[in-house]
Amino acid sequence: MKTYYLTVYSKKGENLLDETFEAKDDQEAKDVGTKKLEEQDYQELTHRCVSPDGRLVLFHR
Repeated sequence: MKTYYLTVYSKKGENLLDETFEAKDDQEAKDVGTKKLEEQDYQELTHRCVSPDGRLVLFHR
């Protein structure tokens, strides 16, 4: 399992969410990240999910 980082920012630039989670690959991380965003109604805010090697898995501005 790899550790991925999910971060969400408000329109004012405040950090609303900064958490890590584990997934077996980038596709699973994308699915888990999307689900977490939907659960907290953050999918339309600026967010990113980054892989352990620094690649963006999810990004929305």
